[in-house]
Amino acid sequence: MIARIADAPLDLAAHIAAVATPADGAVATFVGLVRDHDPSVEGEVTHLEYSAHPDADEILSAIVAAVTAGGEVRAAVSHRIGRLTVGEPAIVAAVASAHRAEAFDACRELVERVKAEAPIWKREILADGSHTWVGMS
Repeated sequence: MIARIADAPLDLAAHIAAVATPADGAVATFVGLVRDHDPSVEGEVTHLEYSAHPDADEILSAIVAAVTAGGEVRAAVSHRIGRLTVGEPAIVAAVASAHRAEAFDACRELVERVKAEAPIWKREILADGSHTWVGMS
């Protein structure tokens, strides 16, 4: 199982390899990329700076355990911290299952729960030099 906060680039293939078995008919993946804008902020985003609480790895592990509790799927997820430029992966997730519907559903649940529950914050740096924090509430 992979469930970690990483300060190095994320590897989708490693996440797939961590979850796929010969019994699986599906692997659903998600790669969240840094984009050049935020619909809630005026201006061009040049890069992001992610930070995380020291317990974030444990929380990611608990999320993966909850998503895979039924035993029908296996999951892996990593989230970057540090400075990321536009186009870089910020989160990578992979979920394997015998059937695609379960893999898709569990992958979506995994990503949504990480976004909602993991203590990870991002600082958006704009082209004009200003910044805004996301996830601080």
